[in-house]
Amino acid sequence: MDQQELIELSGTVDSVIYKNEANGYTVLRLRDGDDQRVTVVGCFPYAAPGETMLLTGFWSTHSVHGRQFKAEFAQRLMPSGAKAIYEYLAGGAVRGIGPATAALLVDRFGDKTLEVLERSPEQLAAIKGISAAKAEQMSKSFRSQAGVRRLMEYVCSFGLRPVLAMRLYKYYGPEALELLRNNPYILAAAHIGGSFAEADTLAMAEGVDSRSRDRIDAAVVFELAHNSGNGHCFIPRDKLAAATCQLIGVEAEDAEESIDRLAENGRLVQEEAAGVLACYLPELYEAEKDAAERLARMCGKKSRQRADLPKLIGELESRLGIHYAQRQKETLRLALENQLLVITGGPGTGKTTSIRAILALYDRLGYKTLLTAPTGRAAKRMTELTGREAATVHRLLEAKFDEDGEKVVFSKNEKDRLDCDAVILDEASMVDITLMDALLRAMPPEARLLMVGDADQLPSVGPGNVFSAIIRSGTVQTVRLTEIFRQNEGSRIVRNAHMINRGEHPDLSENAGDFFRLRRLEAAGSVETIAELCAVRLPGKMGIPPQDIQVLTPTRRGELGTANLNKRLQAALNPPSKEKREKAFGEAVFREGDRVMQIRNNYDILWRNAANTLTGSGIYNGDIGRILSIDPDAETVTVDFDGRIAYYGFDALIELEHAWAMTVHKAQGSEYRAVILALGQSSQMLLTRDVLYTAVTRAKELLILVGDDRTAYQMIDNFRQTKRYNALRYRLRKLCGAS
Repeated sequence: MDQQELIELSGTVDSVIYKNEANGYTVLRLRDGDDQRVTVVGCFPYAAPGETMLLTGFWSTHSVHGRQFKAEFAQRLMPSGAKAIYEYLAGGAVRGIGPATAALLVDRFGDKTLEVLERSPEQLAAIKGISAAKAEQMSKSFRSQAGVRRLMEYVCSFGLRPVLAMRLYKYYGPEALELLRNNPYILAAAHIGGSFAEADTLAMAEGVDSRSRDRIDAAVVFELAHNSGNGHCFIPRDKLAAATCQLIGVEAEDAEESIDRLAENGRLVQEEAAGVLACYLPELYEAEKDAAERLARMCGKKSRQRADLPKLIGELESRLGIHYAQRQKETLRLALENQLLVITGGPGTGKTTSIRAILALYDRLGYKTLLTAPTGRAAKRMTELTGREAATVHRLLEAKFDEDGEKVVFSKNEKDRLDCDAVILDEASMVDITLMDALLRAMPPEARLLMVGDADQLPSVGPGNVFSAIIRSGTVQTVRLTEIFRQNEGSRIVRNAHMINRGEHPDLSENAGDFFRLRRLEAAGSVETIAELCAVRLPGKMGIPPQDIQVLTPTRRGELGTANLNKRLQAALNPPSKEKREKAFGEAVFREGDRVMQIRNNYDILWRNAANTLTGSGIYNGDIGRILSIDPDAETVTVDFDGRIAYYGFDALIELEHAWAMTVHKAQGSEYRAVILALGQSSQMLLTRDVLYTAVTRAKELLILVGDDRTAYQMIDNFRQTKRYNALRYRLRKLCGAS
């Protein structure tokens, strides 16, 4: 049956098979009206045998568990009658009540047991063996469940997601329902995770005035948060007001008043910056302002180190068996003299050589140097290239969720700083303003910072354009590497990447060396060619195994998007087998042997190494792994992330997606032996020069363009870079006294 064709199912809970107390996800057996037991999955916090449910959802067939009912919405009725109440309480529905206590309660209060449990705990204490403290604890547990259930019934009655009720209750407790009724727009708060549309649906259904202050304020904050996801640190006041008017159809005067009101109560910050009246979310304002101040202080500091540099360089050359070019010697001098140094350049220009040289220099001087990069793949590559352990910035700063589990905090900060004399940050173009601020806060005041990256690649996914802004400010000592070194001169990947970056059209018909183009004018033909390359041609003819091949595409949608490509590549590279267990989740089927990617930072997920001698926590956005096993009984999926073995409950699979194909944005900071780039028509926002340049520079040994070469030329000519509103460059110039 089509998943959109919702039907109703009613019955009594017979048993609970699995439950996740954090998000309410539950698998249970329901005894329906025909006295048949059926499997039901959905969000039913505190579900217990004996309660009655009226469900709306659809039937599906699971590859392992068979036929089951997926409930989208649920109306839940508490059990009535002494027998049903006993079964409910004896089944462990309420913490502190087991079969024996349930029998005592039902014997004393009968049909009124649940009413007494909720409202009159003092009556419970009259029963022998139940103390006043225990009675209050049982009543509190039951009231909590009742509160969540009422809140969930209210939320679901408007067609909204049940998980929102869980988050509301977790954050606001027993007051959540009343607060939500008074102001439905708390649903759209960042810590709750609802969209503005969901909150607005509830508000309009409850008769909230379309020009209410709560509605307009929520719309303004939503626009700021939404646009931070598009890379903006702030929005100019006039544009913010206009966007709010367009979103909810109010007058400009209403939006302007809301902006002033929010500024007065601290929910946004207004400040003249970069020639406009900028409106910030408070946390982004603080991050940008603080990062600028710390960077400016570092810019003004020159090292007191009085080492004999020519002698040191001679010693390094002799020990390492290399000869530094004059440009590299100059870079070493700047790294010695400056507390803050930026090195930028395209592929093959010597960025890695510079990192090694500066690291060797710092080692010779006795500096304790930490190596870091924004992603796990980039940190691993840094480790391989330097022979020294590198960590992601999040791991370096010991990122974790706060006590509420909603906000990321860093254990390393100005109160507990990193133990180091220097930090070398690679792939710096990927670092957003909040992460840069966190790193700077954690560094000792006198520690050096070396930032290395390619300013022409795509900017960070998060807000800001930090690396580019620092370089363009003209206030930070910057080394620009432009010369292609001899060992890279023969690489067409390197040559063509530099041509693309200059806006020139390389000859794509010249299939030779490490750069090839397979022209396909139809998307379906491109898909089949890509599958054949990965499964047959590259492994068979060039000795490149599938695990060393990465398919990239500008988009997630369409025939050449990641969703479709991953389905086709899964069929080609890891087809169904009786020996491989699998788990259907949403639109995807996860199978043992699949290549998968973590799509959000999870600081709490536990992992161990293969030898079980080392454990830790944290799997991060962009980490690539392989599914080792699927256990349908324990409902877990085991994934190997480059030697870190992590375990996912079935409900946590929302954090994984297949990764044979990924977007160019997701591939930032990574390097692959072979890259296949799928090129087809897509949004002009995605078909840009920096997207093509970033894709090409991900390939180490081989790059194959599959599709229409006219698309490649169109991307080269599309130098339209989306403007990101941020004032880091402005702040640095102002703080450093630059004209």
